[in-house]
Amino acid sequence: MFAHPVVDSFGASLCDTVVHALEGAGHQVDLADLYALEFDPVLSRDGLARHRDGPETKPEIAQQAASLRAAEALVFVYPTWWGSQPAMLKGWFDRVLVEGVAYTLPQGAKRIQPLLRDVRRLAVVTTHGSSKWINTLQGEPGKRVILRGLRSLCHPLARSRWISMYGMDNATDVDRQAFLRRVQRRIANL
Repeated sequence: MFAHPVVDSFGASLCDTVVHALEGAGHQVDLADLYALEFDPVLSRDGLARHRDGPETKPEIAQQAASLRAAEALVFVYPTWWGSQPAMLKGWFDRVLVEGVAYTLPQGAKRIQPLLRDVRRLAVVTTHGSSKWINTLQGEPGKRVILRGLRSLCHPLARSRWISMYGMDNATDVDRQAFLRRVQRRIANL
């Protein structure tokens, strides 16, 4: 899953590195570039009203839902803006991680039941303009959304990996190249 609006950004280089590392390790990659797909992240009034309807009633997310159901690992590549995921990716969460795809809530149940049980690996590759200290002070909301929220919908023994470059606003080319090498190593061992 890739979410960055600029095709020649450092984020795009990170995405390319992730794809090459995964393919080099023998994994099949189903890349969803949300901007290239022109994914509509807006959860409309109608969409919210139909939120609990089955995914079969939402043809606009059918391909995304099918890919998610088939996944054994999820890897997200995005910049962290305002402490969290870009609106495009957050909208994907709102529109695709719905009942019947990511979870179910049976009649009378008190809590949701996860449906992404085949997902045993979860990884995030992200950049932050600010320092690790500032992100820690903010509570790292973006990290919690994926490593706590989304992970709870996956296999109970799913392992996660957070690969982050802090201080991107002041990073040099040397810093960026070092991070690309780190991403390549860590993703190749996913």
